[in-house]
Amino acid sequence: MLKVDTEKCTGCGECEESCTFDAIFVKDGVAVVDHDVCTLCGICVDGCPEGALELHVEAGAFATDLSSWKGIWVVAECRGGDLASVTLELLAKSRELAAELDAEVTAVLMGQGIESKARELIFHGADRVLIVDHHELATFTDEVYGNILADLAKRERPEIILAGATAMGRSYIPRVATILETGLTADCTGLDIRSEDKALLQTRPAFGGNLLATIVCPEHRPQMATVRPHVMKANAPDPGRKGEVIRIVPRKSLLGHKVQVIESVKEQAEGPNLSEADIIVTAGRGFEQEKNVELARELADLLEGTVGSTRAAVDAGWLSSRTQIGQTGVTVSPKLYIACGVSGAIQHIVGMQGSEIIVAINKDAEAPIFDVTTYGLVGDVKEILPLLIKRIQKERGL
Repeated sequence: MLKVDTEKCTGCGECEESCTFDAIFVKDGVAVVDHDVCTLCGICVDGCPEGALELHVEAGAFATDLSSWKGIWVVAECRGGDLASVTLELLAKSRELAAELDAEVTAVLMGQGIESKARELIFHGADRVLIVDHHELATFTDEVYGNILADLAKRERPEIILAGATAMGRSYIPRVATILETGLTADCTGLDIRSEDKALLQTRPAFGGNLLATIVCPEHRPQMATVRPHVMKANAPDPGRKGEVIRIVPRKSLLGHKVQVIESVKEQAEGPNLSEADIIVTAGRGFEQEKNVELARELADLLEGTVGSTRAAVDAGWLSSRTQIGQTGVTVSPKLYIACGVSGAIQHIVGMQGSEIIVAINKDAEAPIFDVTTYGLVGDVKEILPLLIKRIQKERGL
């Protein structure tokens, strides 16, 4: 809480000018704080010439009564007029979690001209949709998006808030967690509910991806997590689902920001988009030489798929970094994933374990990749791939 020492305050107005949220103002010659708007950023404290302002942050200020926090929120993301795939994936997962908590699923969508997406969110699992449609939200700034989401959470008190670990989510969701004085687990690959106390179990790679850690936030609410795209599966839309659409008009004080976006430029990526591919053939260390990677390209072309790679193949210079799949690369969930000469380190597994069918080719029968595969072939990839290519060509009459 921001406190004013009325004996020191001279009513100079420096604090009022420095506050971008209109949370403090001078009245009758003394500073007055609107605690419902104040974000506890501390800028006014640093700028007060008389030292009349003091910031008191009480641990768990928003979590004194955990039972008063109810429901699951999915922070929806709309880019270029389309909902991000991770939003639909989180809605599907939230329905599973909600069944264990006997809770509602709410989607929160911010932007301009996005109200038409409310029905799509309901069809994919939302019971309610909070729409914040405002011209100031046409261009993303983490200050404005973060302030609005935090303000809504303070008022409605959701038990869980989930968002995609995208460029947007990674930018402003930590700000929301800070304002709400709660924890945030980033880049999750798994979510579950602990049976004994209904806490959210948040699983993510840790220690450089060498193990998976499960994190809980038992004493604060909301429980917050960002989730990597493509590690979960979206449900098919159900046009028969009904839901409530609630339109929110943000307060003017929440729309202030220090960053001015001059221009947004859409990057023109070269080559296929791995995250959207239906078939991926991944080349790993087992190819041994760059010239052998041509076998992976030949198989991918034959199947009308895309070539991916492991960290080892990229480090060796065989393939570009944009093809890398795993914790430090792209997360994928194709219909068919063929891992060729891939050992299956956990850093790679977290990036492809959501694939529908996984086929692995490795000469080490004990390789970890076989623990997650649908079909496994034990043998030298350089010997098996030519045979596989010839068989497919024969079947297709090529």
